[in-house]
Amino acid sequence: MTDWELGDLPERFASEDELEAFMTRPMPGLAADLAKAPGALTILGVGGKMGPSLAVMAKRADPARRVIGVARFSDAAARQKLDDAGVETITCDLLDKAAVAKLEVTPNVIFMAGMKFGASGNEPLTWAMNAHVPALIADHFITSRIVAFSTACVYPFVDIRHQGAREDVAPTPVGEYANSCVGRERMFQHFSGQHGTPGRLLRLSYAIDMRYGVLHDVAQSVLKGTEIPLVMGHANVIWQGDANAIALRALAHTTTPTTPLNLSGPEIVSIRAVANRFGQYFDRKPVFVGEEGPTSWLVNTDQQQKLFGYPQIPLARLIAWTADWVSRGQASLGKPTHFEVSDGKY
Repeated sequence: MTDWELGDLPERFASEDELEAFMTRPMPGLAADLAKAPGALTILGVGGKMGPSLAVMAKRADPARRVIGVARFSDAAARQKLDDAGVETITCDLLDKAAVAKLEVTPNVIFMAGMKFGASGNEPLTWAMNAHVPALIADHFITSRIVAFSTACVYPFVDIRHQGAREDVAPTPVGEYANSCVGRERMFQHFSGQHGTPGRLLRLSYAIDMRYGVLHDVAQSVLKGTEIPLVMGHANVIWQGDANAIALRALAHTTTPTTPLNLSGPEIVSIRAVANRFGQYFDRKPVFVGEEGPTSWLVNTDQQQKLFGYPQIPLARLIAWTADWVSRGQASLGKPTHFEVSDGKY
């Protein structure tokens, strides 16, 4: 499978199948970086929003490589899609220490498991998923390269005028969920330092496709005439295909001990400006509530771009794709991002 060219960008996606086929195409640079990280790849928590497309992209980029997807697999149809794509699927509850101990130790691991929504009121399970499970994984896969997904929520709110938090900003987050995510990072850092395990901690800020994400949420609100809170009036977004490709490429750019790397689009996106743009597409006037605050959860992606270049899908195209998708009443995952939350409670 050869890398696609920028001229291949579609104007729209006619269906979910077409969307997923494009989103899983190997992006420029992916095959070359994967060649620098040989051996089987295990994706832990493959059943989430991003996991299936990441696994299929990895398989399409290197068909001869074993790609193993591990999850509880409550959705049989989703598991069958992975099987059909050549991904080996394994059912495992990552909270089960004995079950984790039986997992094959592969040269490469991408960790995607975690708990966010429903964390408020269920704090013990949140900490178990976001800190205890990473400890089990990091202590089992000690000879692997481990790229672990984290979140921009580990950062404090930063001034919207200053291009977002860099990786050296100390994690001092708001809310119990975000603090449990600091726990996740600390477990990977501890065992990486103890065992010399190479890794990366990807501090992701809002991956999107047409069916979910900040742009989808804003577009739906504009189309339906529902209120758009502005207290968290700025965000970063990145196309899910770009985020997946960077996560896979990061296997060739690990450090020992593991270190954080921000993962998002470089633009600071104004929620008001995006909503007004959707208003032009839909001929609707957005309904805003409140005013923009001086701070938000934002990241600086200079390090990411130094390693991997500018994301392949620009913001303007993401907005146009989303407007077209939502205007036609196409599928939604029904999983709002709650980008407007400012107290850290999910």
